Amino acid sequence: MEIEEYQQHDALGLAELMRSRQVSREEIFDAACCVIERDNPRLKALVRTRFERARAEAGAIDVESPFAGVPTLAKDLLMAIEGEPLAFGSAALAEWKSPVDSTLVSRLRQSGFAILGQTATPELGLMGITEPRAFPHPANPWNIDHSPGGSSGGAAAAVAGGLVPLAMAGDGGGSIRIPASYCGLFGLKPSRGRVPLGPMHAEVWQGAVVEHAVTRSVRDSAALLDAINGMDEGAPYPVKREQGFLAALERPPEPLRVAVSLGDPLGKPLGTVLDPEVRQAVEEAATMLDGLGHHVEWADPPIDGEHLATAYLTLYLGHLTADLAWIARETGVPVSRLDIEPSTRAIARLGRSLPVRDYELAKRDWNTASRAMGAFHRRYDVLLMPVTAAPAPRLGELYPPPAHERLMSLLAIPGLPALALKANMLRYLARDALARTPYTQLANLTGQPAMSLPLHVTAQGLPVGVQVIGPMGDERRLLALAAQVEAEVRWGRHLPRPRQDG
Repeated sequence: MEIEEYQQHDALGLAELMRSRQVSREEIFDAACCVIERDNPRLKALVRTRFERARAEAGAIDVESPFAGVPTLAKDLLMAIEGEPLAFGSAALAEWKSPVDSTLVSRLRQSGFAILGQTATPELGLMGITEPRAFPHPANPWNIDHSPGGSSGGAAAAVAGGLVPLAMAGDGGGSIRIPASYCGLFGLKPSRGRVPLGPMHAEVWQGAVVEHAVTRSVRDSAALLDAINGMDEGAPYPVKREQGFLAALERPPEPLRVAVSLGDPLGKPLGTVLDPEVRQAVEEAATMLDGLGHHVEWADPPIDGEHLATAYLTLYLGHLTADLAWIARETGVPVSRLDIEPSTRAIARLGRSLPVRDYELAKRDWNTASRAMGAFHRRYDVLLMPVTAAPAPRLGELYPPPAHERLMSLLAIPGLPALALKANMLRYLARDALARTPYTQLANLTGQPAMSLPLHVTAQGLPVGVQVIGPMGDERRLLALAAQVEAEVRWGRHLPRPRQDG
């Protein structure tokens, strides 16, 4: 199989070629390895490959399994492969190896995937860009001077660049939807607890983190969810395994009540400026849905964006502090000597000074947002709004500059982190960290399913996704809507992108 032919198919398409004996598993495996070896030096999507082990494992894959040997990639964060490195994007964990497969990796194997490598992520998944100091920075295949976003930036670069038809991703504050938007892909964040994080984790970021994938097609995302969903032993949420996500695509949804918003309640308190191309993408999507027979109405979500951002960052600070303590325990290196980035260390210092009271109050604000959105969805079936405030930034544009890092280093002064928190430094952090991406954290805090649809390309040739959020547990209806839109727009014809040398 030639690389160009391999790149024309989604995962289910490749699986069908293998089941029908039109192409052998070995031919598809070889094509994937060849394109990774050819293009990853330019895209920098993968931090490591495992071709030999994957080839040995592929021999045991049942050709009748849902994905029959289709190549994919795990993320270098949470997705543990027994006996292999898992660095979480950090030099502090560069030599750490997992003692077990994660539940997700086990389910990927059972459903017939060949895991060829691991994709880049920012350190500990903390940023909406993927520019870790310990690893190369992935490039956006649409324009290699731009970022593919984060934290699943390596995954998005790999799929948009045609290395694999789908790649595993995770979303704790938009980390599936943001790179999907920047790279012209479909990205679904499932409901809280839908995909298990075991056995090493029960919940991450108080349940805000959910794992799934970035894909070229809606049907791949739906079939994958059929294969990996449902609690594992000891999981904190009673989310039993369900089927029917792929079957939900067989018919369009009934006419939906669609609320459309430019996200002002979320972005304006943070000083967000909406790019005209993003506004155009949302407005055109609303017009399309109206033309498809849905009832479209402009309505903002009943959410205070500043409270939401503060609640999100408060939990973020607390968990980062715990993460560094875990790394120190696993590696035997004291927290003060861990090889971590200056911005990570500075934020962790704030987290160590965070009162337990504030942490718990922030979690209660999550519930306030969830109840407000529950009431909102009594009137509207889905909410349509931006994924990000602007198209993909240039590489390096959003990474903390040296002057910022020098300022944050002052938090090493005893007593200063506590004073900074009392001086409402979280408001400053929210504006600094979330002003460009204020629209995605809502679904993580409420636990709702949300997706990015690749519906627009700017005049400069960069993709812009549009976000759709549904009620808790309503993935089937979201996927049916996505399939209806995909059939209308045929976004898959844009991928994979042609090679851009230089």
